[in-house]
Amino acid sequence: MYQVDENGFYGEFGGAYVPEKLRQCVDELRSSYLKVIEDQEFRNEYDQLLKDYVGRPSPLYLARRLSERYGCRIYLKREDLNHTGAHKINNAIGQALLARRMGKKRIIAETGAGQHGVATATVCALLGMECVIYMGKVDVERQHVNVERMKMLGAEVKAVTSGGMTLTDAVTEAINEWCTHPEDTFYLLGSAVGPHPYPDMVARLQSVISKEIKSQLMEQEGRDYPDYLMACIGGGSNAAGTFYHYLDDERVQLVLAEAGGLGLASGKTAATINLGKKGTIHGFKTLVIQDENGEIKEPYSISAGLDYPGIGPMHANLAVQHRATVLAVTDEEALRAGFELTRLEGIIPALESSHVLGALGKMKFRPNDVVVLTVSGRGDKDLETYLAHTPE
Repeated sequence: MYQVDENGFYGEFGGAYVPEKLRQCVDELRSSYLKVIEDQEFRNEYDQLLKDYVGRPSPLYLARRLSERYGCRIYLKREDLNHTGAHKINNAIGQALLARRMGKKRIIAETGAGQHGVATATVCALLGMECVIYMGKVDVERQHVNVERMKMLGAEVKAVTSGGMTLTDAVTEAINEWCTHPEDTFYLLGSAVGPHPYPDMVARLQSVISKEIKSQLMEQEGRDYPDYLMACIGGGSNAAGTFYHYLDDERVQLVLAEAGGLGLASGKTAATINLGKKGTIHGFKTLVIQDENGEIKEPYSISAGLDYPGIGPMHANLAVQHRATVLAVTDEEALRAGFELTRLEGIIPALESSHVLGALGKMKFRPNDVVVLTVSGRGDKDLETYLAHTPE
């Protein structure tokens, strides 16, 4: 009951609210995506690349010292160990293969933290496709290592200087570019947002995460479901993939961690579900951080990948239906949690992943509870931020 319906809605959220000049692109994609990604030849090529190129399945690791700290059994789904260092590659490969089958020669994408940009540039290099990445100027500066990686892989990186010069503006510019080159260009969207069919398509391509969790838990725990399933959310792609096969399993408590920034009352936050109101952004209906006049407010997070003023329609519906618990984690809490995992388990998480780690302290677990938490990316890209906040 929590999956998308035939009109592209999750409950009251989703849809495709696009201008006429974009309608052709969206309709072409909508009529093609299921036929392609459910085709056996496509599945064979996709699965083979996930295995031999990405390195899947990613491990499900029992973090013993972290488990002792929080009084339960915590498993980490290690998406940080994928090729390119995050979950983003799962979706990028699938969409690039789809683009090729649709006859597109040119790929455009948006990126915030840079991980989706790197994944897209990587796949375009693999498949020999032209690649243009839109990235807010602020994010270009704070994620310069990923910018250089994209360029090294052959992508053109365009710094966006409109608006707040972050992820929101990069998405806007990418959509505008797509409108003007519909014949040969494919927009490879990295999050579970945008007009239908993007949220469903991204969720399906990322659902390899939850599919693996089921089989790995059966092997390690003798059952295929956890008591708690936890993921961070900006747009929501890693959470969509983590939750996909458990959406209707009421035995599993779903927990989403969003970026609290400097606090819910600070005005410097990206806690979209906690603070958002119903609205439309980037072609879909969801919860959006708005002012009293309905204008979108500029979000803030120490994490470049979480500062989006909206949220995927799947997650908005899960929150409104009370299927998922949503916790806002501040910059300070996320940083503390990132250092904690580093020093307890020897794993340096991306700042995005540190937000869901920061949610552990807000939960009450029993000793026999099995908790699965997705570490969506590795922290190499965030080392400068971590070093600037190193605890004494």
